Amino acid sequence: MGLYEFFYEYFIRPIQENQGYNPVNTVVYAIILGIAVLLLYRMLKRMEIRVDGRFFKALVPYIVLGPLMRSMTDVGVLPRTYLTVSPGGYFVIAAFAIASLYIVWRHVGPGERFYPLYRDFGWVLVGGLLFLLVINLDKVSFNWEVFKYFIPALVIAEGAVWLLAKKVPVIADNSVLFYTHFYDATTTFVGIQFFGYWEQHVLARWLIDTFGTAAIMYLEKFLILLPVVWILDRWMADEDPDLINFVKLTVFILGFGPGTRNLLIMLMGG
Repeated sequence: MGLYEFFYEYFIRPIQENQGYNPVNTVVYAIILGIAVLLLYRMLKRMEIRVDGRFFKALVPYIVLGPLMRSMTDVGVLPRTYLTVSPGGYFVIAAFAIASLYIVWRHVGPGERFYPLYRDFGWVLVGGLLFLLVINLDKVSFNWEVFKYFIPALVIAEGAVWLLAKKVPVIADNSVLFYTHFYDATTTFVGIQFFGYWEQHVLARWLIDTFGTAAIMYLEKFLILLPVVWILDRWMADEDPDLINFVKLTVFILGFGPGTRNLLIMLMGG
């Protein structure tokens, strides 16, 4: 197999035929993500932008952009191209977020004015997508029945996190991450268990096939997330707090983004 055939088989064809992820592209995308996190962290340090609550609030619209664009693609509002589905769509959103960050930073610097301006820039982009959605509502078939399954499952899942946080300090310290990823697990569980969707990620797909239920996603999330936050809080306690916060922000996005995408796709009948 030549280089082109290899690239086509493991990277292009899965997108063309909506096959989901495979072990090869999963590893490559994970490496790219890791490198991107380190490079972005260094960029923020050079720009003297702190990774704190202000930065998180300013980043919210850009976090929303990804799942919104993907769900609009799945229902036909946006064309299905390499730049509107995973992972290309997330590269596009990241490019918008980084470009907006740089433009705003160049204009006002890293002071207090930076955060609201960067946030508002992002909401303008979200507003543009929502406008496209509104004028194309004829392509959307809303399915409100999703809430009949989603809300009870979410209450139970988040209740479990609440109880665990009472007993395990590292979970209490990182409860937002656990709540977020159990929200993601809930959207996967509801979509697969009740509405016939399928899992695109390699490990999760194997676990669901092996155990015969998408409920295994909760255990998968827990067993992956617990050692991650333990390492960040215990083994890396002496590292730069901005680095720890940025890694946790990335973990948050990896839960909130897919979860919101799943929920929107189900609600819009994608």
